[in-house]
Amino acid sequence: MAKEQQEIHETESIPWKAIEGYPGVYEKVLNEDPETGSVTRLLRYEPGTVFNEVLRHDFCEEIYILSGTLIDLGKNLTLKAGYYGYRRPGMEHGPYNSPDGMMTLEIRTYEK
Repeated sequence: MAKEQQEIHETESIPWKAIEGYPGVYEKVLNEDPETGSVTRLLRYEPGTVFNEVLRHDFCEEIYILSGTLIDLGKNLTLKAGYYGYRRPGMEHGPYNSPDGMMTLEIRTYEK
């Protein structure tokens, strides 16, 4: 199976859902492949969101910062609107602080 083919459409009606274990972080899933876990989503951090976990994933992750600020405390790097990144599985990132909130477009893809 793959992500569902979709014609361009509005996304306002798709609900934001809290991400368990990450207070102040929400996702809006735009498309997903339930078999592989590949997903395209918007990710939103509320202002003042902090978490101290260093992250490593088993998937490729592309992110594009749409608005706000996200500080990667481990890399001492401030990410702002217009920043883009591509991470292969296992790449460390975080912990994070978002003093004024932030929203990204994130695409997760599992490699074969």
